[in-house]
Amino acid sequence: MPCLNEAETLKTCIQKARGCIERLGLAAEIVIADNGSTDGSQRIAQQEGARVIDVSVRGYGAALYHGFRAARGRYVIMGDADDSYDFSRFDPFVEKMREGADLVMGNRFLGGVRPGAMPWMNRYLGNPVLSSIGRLFFRSPATSIAGCERSPAKPSNVSTCRRPEWSSRRRW
Repeated sequence: MPCLNEAETLKTCIQKARGCIERLGLAAEIVIADNGSTDGSQRIAQQEGARVIDVSVRGYGAALYHGFRAARGRYVIMGDADDSYDFSRFDPFVEKMREGADLVMGNRFLGGVRPGAMPWMNRYLGNPVLSSIGRLFFRSPATSIAGCERSPAKPSNVSTCRRPEWSSRRRW
């Protein structure tokens, strides 16, 4: 979970993730990639048993990158620490990864976008354009490249991608 001053919601996110991990019987860790929080987020994460990675490079992308690099598991499930992702409902994502998908993404459009959760420009221009480019150039079946799951995950709103044969030697 990338994190920057998420003290209000971080504990809830970690507890939901832990509950899902236990319910599914997974051997897993919870990694918090902290981007310089000053509100006690790091302490909360440690108290909840998460592993905290201090990310000195500022920015959301840097937090994601360093969190992914620090993860020790076979699979990585990412969601923001602001409780806009339901960490208790990742069953379909785990199921698809176990089936061999290289990438599993939620689609907030199919699951419903909560009022105020996405700016108009991103919803009607940015995301559709990025998704079209992804489908065109990368042969991705993803219907929402920039829009991630922010409602309860249901199998109908989960996209999976398998690495095409022509790119089997590439690292994604």
